[in-house]
Amino acid sequence: METEMPESTVTIKGQTTLPRDVRAALQLHPGDRVRYMILDGGEVRIARSRSVMQLPGLLQGATTTCASLTDIEDAIAKGATGL
Repeated sequence: METEMPESTVTIKGQTTLPRDVRAALQLHPGDRVRYMILDGGEVRIARSRSVMQLPGLLQGATTTCASLTDIEDAIAKGATGL
C-alpha cells in the first residue's frame, strides 16, 4: 500500500541522499550497501544488499519437509508437460 512517494535531488555528480523514510523501510545504516534493479518501462527498484555472511539461516523455518529425488523428478516432468 503506497502512502507517500519520497523524493530527493540528484547532484551534478549523480549523487543523492536517500530520504529518511526510505532508509527506515530498508533498515539501512551508515556503511550499508544498496542494490538497484532496473526494470522494463524505466522503473528502478532499490534494495538493501546482503553479504554472503548474512545468508546462513535465511531460510530457517521456511519448510519442515524435504522432497525426495522422485518428488523432484515428478515435479520437473509435470512442469515440462504442463499437466
